[in-house]
Amino acid sequence: MTYKIKKQREIIDRKKVFAELEAIANDPALKSFKQRTAVLNKLKSVLEAGRSVIRARFEESNSGQDTVFSNSFLMDQIVRLIHDFATTFVYPLHNPTNEQRMSVVAVGGYGRGDMAPHSDVDILFLFPYKQTAHGEQVVEFILYMLWDLGLKVGHATRSVDDCLRMGKQDITIRTNLLESRFVWGDEDTYKLFRTRFMEELVKGSGIEFIEKKLGERDERHTRMGDSRYVVEPNVKDGKGGLRDLHTLFWIGKYLYRVNSPMELVDLKVLTRKEARGFLKAQNFLWAVRCWLHYLSDREEDRLTFDMQRDIAERLGYTDHAGASGVERFMKHYYLMVKHVGNLTRIFCAALEESHQRRPLIRFPGKLFGTKEIDGFELRNERLTVESLDVFKNDPIKILRLFLVAHQNRVGIHPETLRWITQSLKYVDHKLQNDPDANEVFLEILTQRDSPDVTLRKMNEAGVLGRFIPDFGRVVAQMQYDMYHTYTVDEHTIRAIGVLNQIESGELAEDAPVATRIMGQVISRRVLYVAVLLHDIAKGRGGDHSELGAEVAEKLCPRLGLSPADTEAVAWLVKAHLWMSLTAFKRDLNDPSTIRAFADLVQSQERLRLLLCLTVADIRAVGPNVWNGWKATLLRELYYATDDMLSGGLNADSRDSRVENAQNALREALKDWPEQDIEDFIERGYPSYWLSFDTEIHVHHAHLTRDARNSGAEITVDVRIDTEIDATEITVHTTDHPGLFSQIAGAMALCGANVVDAKILTLADGMALDTFFVQDTNGEAFNDSTKLDRLRDTLEKVISGQIRPSQEIERRQTKDNKHRTAVFKVEPNVIIDNKASRTHTVIEITARDRLGLLYDITRALRDLSMQIASARISTFGERAVDVFYVKDVFGLKIDSRTKFVQVKETLTQAIRND
Repeated sequence: MTYKIKKQREIIDRKKVFAELEAIANDPALKSFKQRTAVLNKLKSVLEAGRSVIRARFEESNSGQDTVFSNSFLMDQIVRLIHDFATTFVYPLHNPTNEQRMSVVAVGGYGRGDMAPHSDVDILFLFPYKQTAHGEQVVEFILYMLWDLGLKVGHATRSVDDCLRMGKQDITIRTNLLESRFVWGDEDTYKLFRTRFMEELVKGSGIEFIEKKLGERDERHTRMGDSRYVVEPNVKDGKGGLRDLHTLFWIGKYLYRVNSPMELVDLKVLTRKEARGFLKAQNFLWAVRCWLHYLSDREEDRLTFDMQRDIAERLGYTDHAGASGVERFMKHYYLMVKHVGNLTRIFCAALEESHQRRPLIRFPGKLFGTKEIDGFELRNERLTVESLDVFKNDPIKILRLFLVAHQNRVGIHPETLRWITQSLKYVDHKLQNDPDANEVFLEILTQRDSPDVTLRKMNEAGVLGRFIPDFGRVVAQMQYDMYHTYTVDEHTIRAIGVLNQIESGELAEDAPVATRIMGQVISRRVLYVAVLLHDIAKGRGGDHSELGAEVAEKLCPRLGLSPADTEAVAWLVKAHLWMSLTAFKRDLNDPSTIRAFADLVQSQERLRLLLCLTVADIRAVGPNVWNGWKATLLRELYYATDDMLSGGLNADSRDSRVENAQNALREALKDWPEQDIEDFIERGYPSYWLSFDTEIHVHHAHLTRDARNSGAEITVDVRIDTEIDATEITVHTTDHPGLFSQIAGAMALCGANVVDAKILTLADGMALDTFFVQDTNGEAFNDSTKLDRLRDTLEKVISGQIRPSQEIERRQTKDNKHRTAVFKVEPNVIIDNKASRTHTVIEITARDRLGLLYDITRALRDLSMQIASARISTFGERAVDVFYVKDVFGLKIDSRTKFVQVKETLTQAIRND
């Protein structure tokens, strides 16, 4: 017995099992239903035993290839056993006519021999002509038996003519038939079909098939997000995933009638190295998909956060300095899918050369009659070179090719991209330090028309990481959190694209200030280089801003930047998080906040540069991260800091600004009785007049007067502000300890995320607390039914009719079972007495969860802390909440004992997750 046969029989010994089934059939005690039950039970045990052997081998070897092939082999034997039992014992037919012949054919993934543990079983019951009564009985028996085994079966019953007719009309059916494989039954019927299929459908239709399959691929990529660098990729359907490899397999099989990538080597379509790369990528993706199926115990193709860590451990990825095992695993994943993209380009290039038809991948072009552009040949609307030697003899042409293609709005021929990939060794230290090469690169980076498109092509080809080795270190570098949607390199390139959109005016509506000041920026080149380098040091185990500034100091002179520009880039890289952290975590109405930020920025030019970089950075993080609320906070910080840097704002103007605000209110309410106006003005402390604009002051005046006149103990006012993508909830009620906590609890019960809070107590003892809330998508909380429920819940919680703690605790338990619970955020409490002249600032970092704000504010209530204002920020799984507080006597926390008590109590509260 050969080794292979022995290994197969460990999975299932079909002859032995059939003998056992034969014994069941011949047992006179087992009739009809009992006989079928006995057969089914036997097959179940055989199937389960075979699956156990396959899984055990997989857990030992992590070989995706062996596993998918073994699953297909096991399924073949099960199908054959059921077929033979049906035709031998249930519906025997000793002398079948020509019409009664039937072939059982595997199609789809099963046809390829590519079956993950929970893949569907796709079967075609093929007849030479139309189906017969006997054939219908056999098909029904096989299907019901497979279903009773718990298998997901996709099936079709067709004649040879049916297959050809439907395959001609439907490209999906044609693809299924293309990868069909004979399993059992009458093989002559299958051979007849296969011959006719190749002659009547495949022959002469290669280009049409290719274009449709590539079109399907493009549509799928768009549907899946059109990036292979998303943090929870789909292993099967995502860009660079198994389906892209399937597409190459289909095209190769359709045009060249091959069954393996290695056969394409002899046809000179792929090199041996490329074919091995195909098989390596395929085996890796198979292994990942098999683990997804095994660990989830279902057909699961999305590599979610909770799965990533488990699979990384099972595939043997361990923690290294600066990178965890899961980050190393995901980096390998992204490099593999990037390689799949390279194979696609290579394959398409070979097809074009072989078939000499119109381009299989079209690019917008305008120079149809031109044969040469700046030393490069134009063919089929794409730039190309004569041979690989062009890049070997003059490596700078690798960079120039991308620049010329961009400037002339033409593509680069896939064969040329293939030669570039093979020439990466020439992008060496000499080229990296060539002033002319660096000037070409800077010209690409600072193009005024979508430089991100060309940079992405350079990155895909491996050129960007070779020319800027520090960038090469972050290629495929995953950011293992819920906040960042893309890998570091993809995020960086997207940020450059966003900056270019700001400069071109495309984002004037979403980012009006950045758009306006971009034209005032003196150091345009500095800004683009800073965006390129802002995350360059991620994954090095330290503060990436500090380390990135060091990289910039070394790299910028090489790029040709002056000492002054180098210093500016290094400062921007070091400071690229300062503006967002200040805007989202500090009270912008506190002069100390603005003064401290202005001291960091120092000049209006740096302020302009930093705002543009900050907007580009945030918008490039992922969908739904940027919103109007964040834009408003950044805008407020920019204007306040610009005023201070230009001498327009100083601490001495506080009283005059309060007076101006009050006078503006008097003017707006000139139809009110003077006494009513003065009564309202007297109730507001100076901080109130500096916290809101005149429109809000007028709104509050009406709200409080109406509440007094009606005698309402609790007033909940709702205003939806679409400009800032937030809903403003104002609560007017008698102030009392723990009011903030009650409101936070009610918000949590109703699914409203608090993004900012202004806590004010008027001189008459009434609270006028304003909360800005969003829904779970980062948009305004504007559903009328939910808003009505929120009003009702707030009133009941504040009046004591509802205690939110029990319900929140129940929901927290459920929330902790969510896939994102895999993320751990180390709780941290920072108490700062320097950030504000009048308040102690408490900054709390914790894993975001339902009711977190409620737990924090309840703890502050128990500590007798008075909350004056709050900044509530969420970055994926990480919540960063900042509170401006005073003690029960209206003073800062200055006791060491109280410091320790506050820190310990809050730390305990946020650990409750």
